[in-house]
Amino acid sequence: MSGSNKIQRRAFVSDLLGKRDGTLVIPGLGSPTWDCFAAGDSPEYLYSWGGMGLSVPTALGLALAQPNKRILALTGDGEMMMGIGSLGVVADQAPGNLAILVLDNEHFGETGRQTGLSSNQADLCKIAEGFGIKQTMAVTEHGAVGELADFLFKAPGPVFATAKIALSDDPWMLPVKDGVAIAQRFRTALGVDET
Repeated sequence: MSGSNKIQRRAFVSDLLGKRDGTLVIPGLGSPTWDCFAAGDSPEYLYSWGGMGLSVPTALGLALAQPNKRILALTGDGEMMMGIGSLGVVADQAPGNLAILVLDNEHFGETGRQTGLSSNQADLCKIAEGFGIKQTMAVTEHGAVGELADFLFKAPGPVFATAKIALSDDPWMLPVKDGVAIAQRFRTALGVDET
């Protein structure tokens, strides 16, 4: 399913995260991490490095461990395809506080911009529904950011959405790469005491 891909990712992510109201964010590998950092770094963002395919499983674990917190997995289409089986576990566990947003540029941006699987036949929302996630949403215009924010940050989960974004050459905005420091500040933001 090909979308219009008119959405400019960096501004879209910034506007969306501006409405997150305390939602904890697990950004995926590469551009989703850079977009979160560019939108304004927060200790409530759990960045990871080199863990392709792990944003949704990590967000799922966090949603189960922190049922009173809203959790957003913010990932790309290539990473989602790599970890597609995690959607079955999400549907099975059905955490009411979990949201997943796939920034879908229909290309494998981290490996050379080869045409991605979602550019033609693969419909990620239908795949999520096939796994048993009942609520999905697809957006193709920046103007839908408000409706998408309500869906991701307020609707009973698990919820799954895609945003058809344009290919872009946004400058890299790299957060700290120290995993211990990232984990510590995230734990502090959660109010989890170190033992």
